[in-house]
Amino acid sequence: MWLGPAAALAASAVVLIGVRYAGAGGSGTVDARIGAAVAGTVPRWRRAALAVDFLGEPAGAAVLVLAAVALCLVLRRPRAAVLAVAGTGLTVGATKLLKPLVGRTIHEGYLSYPSGHTAFLTAFALVPALLAARRLGRAAGALLVLSAALVAGAVMGWAQVALSAHYPTDTLGGWCTALAVVPATAWLIDRAAERAAGRPARTPTG
Repeated sequence: MWLGPAAALAASAVVLIGVRYAGAGGSGTVDARIGAAVAGTVPRWRRAALAVDFLGEPAGAAVLVLAAVALCLVLRRPRAAVLAVAGTGLTVGATKLLKPLVGRTIHEGYLSYPSGHTAFLTAFALVPALLAARRLGRAAGALLVLSAALVAGAVMGWAQVALSAHYPTDTLGGWCTALAVVPATAWLIDRAAERAAGRPARTPTG
């Protein structure tokens, strides 16, 4: 299944970027260039950036997850409801564990790598994408999942860089964290559910 290699590749990227910027307290060359380009969008789109940023705050994230859980239960997709909670929760938890390990800082001491906001929105977008992917062919399903992750990660990543909350590579790390954690979580949920039902495991979650 392509999800396994994709998750492994994403996890490797998280580690490599983390090692590259471990203990750093400033932006690298790539960060500076991307940051300069994004800065030009701030005056006109600051309110939009703040609105997107709110989705990654505890209150905004809770609203999104609760709404997703309610919808999944209405549609009789209990495993999807579990994934909405566990996938996003474990992803954000992973970023919180990684931050002190990497030790990269922004604004005089705030831990910045990887971006929890970017990781959360990417993880949240992966839940419906994984559900829809199982109804499609392998290629179409992979394209849908990666597209959903890319759009969510890019939108939140832009907001974080525009608001100077993170370096661009922090957001990339957050995006990769979600791609590593959510598929693994979906696989574990499916495996546990199918074992309990005495049937072979299926992925992604349904």
